Amino acid sequence: MLKIFLLRHGETTYNADNNRYCGRTDIPLTEKGVKQAEEVKRQLEGIEFTAVYSSPLQRAYTTAKIASGKDPIKDERLIEADFGTWEAKTKEEFIAENESLWLDWMHNPAIYRAGGTGETGAEIVARVDDFFQSLQQTYSEGNIMVVAHNGINRLFMAHKLGMPLKNYRQLVQQNSSITCFTLDKNGTLTLELLNSKLR
Repeated sequence: MLKIFLLRHGETTYNADNNRYCGRTDIPLTEKGVKQAEEVKRQLEGIEFTAVYSSPLQRAYTTAKIASGKDPIKDERLIEADFGTWEAKTKEEFIAENESLWLDWMHNPAIYRAGGTGETGAEIVARVDDFFQSLQQTYSEGNIMVVAHNGINRLFMAHKLGMPLKNYRQLVQQNSSITCFTLDKNGTLTLELLNSKLR
């Protein structure tokens, strides 16, 4: 059985600026974000990781490298959602511009495109699920660290837990928090920790 330690990257300037939406914009961690990753490393001390994977974006890759002490394997399937016209804007800003896009997304993100021109929730889930299926084909057991992003992590977990995708925002994952779940041979996800600090 695989045990997955799923992290969200540390803080960026977009996170600090009223949670400005950051999809594919490749920005670094803040000083606080680096310290958050160092704190995760302390919390995970003593856990041996069979492999470490991250999104190709530097905020995730840097978090993974600091937290694990290893060179992560970058995987494009772990990149954050394409937020379309919402990129680099706060929720208040883009709702003021076009509220209907947000209402459509909140009603059914599976079929509507984020920001009107970005990805659908179903597209996001498909690529992230494909990543985890490939993990299971590569490793039969072990601890795997995966560092990715708030949007895709929550959509994937909502899907695997049988929740409607529109409920993904009911799952919380703060910067550099630890979420832990197992995947059995059938791909069943059992959630052990969500948005946690281990010690």
